[in-house]
Amino acid sequence: MTAPLTPPPPPHDDSPHQVRQAPPSAGAPAGAGYEQDGPGLRTELREATVLTVVSVLGGVLLGLLWWWLAPHVPLVGDEIDKSWVVYLRDTEGEQAIGVDGTFTLLGLAFGLVFGVVVFLWRRRGGVPIVVALGLGGLLGSLLAWRLGVWLGPESDVLAHARAVGKGVTFSAPLKLSAKGALLAWPLAGLLAHLGLTALFAPRDPEPPYPQQP
Repeated sequence: MTAPLTPPPPPHDDSPHQVRQAPPSAGAPAGAGYEQDGPGLRTELREATVLTVVSVLGGVLLGLLWWWLAPHVPLVGDEIDKSWVVYLRDTEGEQAIGVDGTFTLLGLAFGLVFGVVVFLWRRRGGVPIVVALGLGGLLGSLLAWRLGVWLGPESDVLAHARAVGKGVTFSAPLKLSAKGALLAWPLAGLLAHLGLTALFAPRDPEPPYPQQP
């Protein structure tokens, strides 16, 4: 009887052109070989907190500018049958519209400035920064609105009319009739920042294709 023939073992190729792939080490996360692009989440959250605080402080400046630049609405008080009435001195005046318009224009200017400054500061996007830019702008607008009302003329127009006397012109309280003006700052800031990020921010590098064995 002859012994069964067994096939020879495959030749061992030590060619330098053979691609060898080392097994991944235990516990190594996927993609650990690639560098992480951009700051970490903790850094972004810290920067977002700083941006929100600065935006709220900027609301103080916006409120002061609104109180200083907004037109005054003239009112006149009169006493009829021992009752005081207050009416507009100029019924065709557009001062009330100018009050809302001044706040809106100032909000747009603040939003554009903050959006450009934040982009020049970081040169990239990020969800925490975008959220902080919108939330900080809204909080700053709310603070500016309440500060301007507090600094403006007395809110009790009847008491003010009695104090100045009959037929004497005085200024109406500073109020914001169009509450949509509060969104001018956050919307302008978001649009400016997102637009600059889309145009000038560095693009994320594409991951390399895995080598075929």
